[in-house]
Amino acid sequence: MNFILHMNTAIITVISVLYMYQMVYIGIVFIGELVQKYRRKKHAGEPVKQHRFAALISARNESNVIGQLLDTINSQNYPSELLDAIVIADNCTDDTAQVARDHGAIVYERFNTEEVGKGYALNYAFQHIAEDMGDSYYDAYVIIDADNLLDENYFAEMNRTFSKGHRIMTSYRNSKNFGTNWISAGYSLWFMREAKFLNNARMMLGTSCAVSGTGFLVASEVIRERGGWNYHLLTEDIEFTVDTVIRGENIGYCSGAMLYDEQPTTFEQSWTQRMRWAKGFYQIVAQYGSRLSGGIFTKHRIKKFASYDLTMTVMPAMLVTIAILVCDLVILLMAAFGSTYMPHLLQSMLESLLFWIAGYYSSLFFMGAVTMITEHKKIRNCPLWKRVLYTFTFPLFQLTYLPIAVAALFRKVEWKPIRHEVAKSLDEVR
Repeated sequence: MNFILHMNTAIITVISVLYMYQMVYIGIVFIGELVQKYRRKKHAGEPVKQHRFAALISARNESNVIGQLLDTINSQNYPSELLDAIVIADNCTDDTAQVARDHGAIVYERFNTEEVGKGYALNYAFQHIAEDMGDSYYDAYVIIDADNLLDENYFAEMNRTFSKGHRIMTSYRNSKNFGTNWISAGYSLWFMREAKFLNNARMMLGTSCAVSGTGFLVASEVIRERGGWNYHLLTEDIEFTVDTVIRGENIGYCSGAMLYDEQPTTFEQSWTQRMRWAKGFYQIVAQYGSRLSGGIFTKHRIKKFASYDLTMTVMPAMLVTIAILVCDLVILLMAAFGSTYMPHLLQSMLESLLFWIAGYYSSLFFMGAVTMITEHKKIRNCPLWKRVLYTFTFPLFQLTYLPIAVAALFRKVEWKPIRHEVAKSLDEVR
């Protein structure tokens, strides 16, 4: 039994070493923000070229929330003649299209029950934009989910970073409903950590960031070069990120551009969404894994690290953890039924399980606590006692990925819409 315990310890140690660089990211962010503060003062007031943007919104039955998003786009501190909102009403059975038109958006209605998913809707929009206005009319597109709200300086900040030469970039993902319950808080903390201590650090180091679902910019020339939007796996955003890194291009990050995203509040919704994410990651590993990991061995230093970083993001390290747990639980059952004959087996396996759980919980608790403390001013509508509670439940929320990751291996998963119901204005959220 000591052998099993030592084996588990060795595997967990290897995984910890592989992901240790993400802890280093935290220190890089603290140091880097001090440097950035000095640079902002030094370069304050310098003129910035203003570009023409389209806010591209794929919406399926989002009449409850899309009006509030479009209001925040119409209220941007950015020239209105350089900013259009384009909504793809995708297989809608409600009045999403009309609500969008009433709020000043350009609307394309799409009905296709065979090609289902956000990727197909985006490609449909790019084709129609090219036909109606030309594929170079807009300098860049910003992909936004229909349930989001945008800070009034969102496009001004995105334009500032875009003007520095980043053809693809992502932004800060805050939450509309952080304080609803432990599920919405779990999502929210994860995305805030991703923005603050992953993409922010990557940007400071000059390596590639990662696109995450919503709030990202793509230059029109990138769409032209790639012949539209040809990413249709279950996690088309990560697929796009992986393909970009394989091509040797970095994705940037704009910390000053903030959006507010609605998070699921029921475990059923969360299970459905994360099942799609888990299955999508497996699809990406199968289709892109060898080329992505191959970039680790390139001579180009930046691409080498970007490939490693993204490999650690998409490769199923969780499967190794699951294998450890399954092995331990099987032997634990054996010990429970045969403890009379194997008196040391039960104790050894319990020690192994407790060691794994303690290490997992403490590392995620640390990440959640650091994020909660540093980003406390950005967390809205959540009293202090809830923030403390949700810091402790954050690792438990992440732990629920384990059964989802196992189930995704064996289940057929299809894209399903998540209903959004938090119909609040930007002022109400803040």
